[in-house]
Amino acid sequence: MSADITAGTGVGGAIVAPSSRRRRISRALVWVAVAPFTVWAVIRVTGLERGSLATQAMTATPYVAAASLVPVLLAALARSRAAAAVALVTTAAFGFSVLPRAVGSAETGPGTPLRVLTLNMLFGHADPGTAMDLVRRLKPDVLSTQELTPGMVGKLDAAGLKELLPYRVLAPEWGARGSGLYARHPLTPLENLFRPIGHNMPAATITLPGAKPVEIIDVHPYPPLGDHVHEWTAALEALPSAAPGTIRILAGDFNASLDHAAMRRFLSRGYADSADRTGQGLTPTWPANQRVPPLITIDHVVVDQRVNVNAVSVHSVPGTDHRAVFADLRLPAL
Repeated sequence: MSADITAGTGVGGAIVAPSSRRRRISRALVWVAVAPFTVWAVIRVTGLERGSLATQAMTATPYVAAASLVPVLLAALARSRAAAAVALVTTAAFGFSVLPRAVGSAETGPGTPLRVLTLNMLFGHADPGTAMDLVRRLKPDVLSTQELTPGMVGKLDAAGLKELLPYRVLAPEWGARGSGLYARHPLTPLENLFRPIGHNMPAATITLPGAKPVEIIDVHPYPPLGDHVHEWTAALEALPSAAPGTIRILAGDFNASLDHAAMRRFLSRGYADSADRTGQGLTPTWPANQRVPPLITIDHVVVDQRVNVNAVSVHSVPGTDHRAVFADLRLPAL
């Protein structure tokens, strides 16, 4: 039997040093995990999304923000300080972009109440009975409808809408183009306020008791699918900016979330999203009544920054793939 003993071995067996190659591969994989989140955050913060695919992808930002914690954990486990630092900055950027919508900044103040309800009716297939239940329960002063067909106009009136909201500025059509404003108080059509791009977008002034007239716009641009992304961007740019001496409310299916640069540019012109103001900005509105739950927030009641938002709620209506958005507002004295 040989008496030779391999150097470095003992009673406990050989001591194997960690492989530096294995550590390098681990850190490389961490960077692979960190990089996509960092790129996404840069695009979101700078508004660099281009084209239809990137624009649609931006609606998933809240979910990507939550998932961005995973690279932080991986970087910590790999003990990569550089990767951990980049991952932390990335998560912080997402946090500043997304979390305020869940916190809210609205302060209820005095003013004339104005209650606004908006609903996309999916080619006129929304259940008129449920829509009327919402009108009776929430008592909106204005109902903004999208994808309003002539048939749905008749169904809503038969269900009692004519008695509850007798004033109207309607532009119904068969298909997706139709829209219409219904109101509890007198409406006066507004012509040439802006150039609508996309579906019908009627506008009107509503005269409330004891208050100055308020402008209401029913918003429904094309979705940013394929070549329509250019018309969608142009439609948001064409909406009028806030103006001194005028209070304006825009309600409808914007086909845009607050993670879209075009939507943020529009809001920067003197507006605020009512759901964002009340901490409901992450409540999804589409797709409703599907096998999957609602995922993204594209239906909005947008208000002049001088308007106080008392409360916002979101409601499901059978027959349509959009949820209704209700905002209880308080108008300032001008």
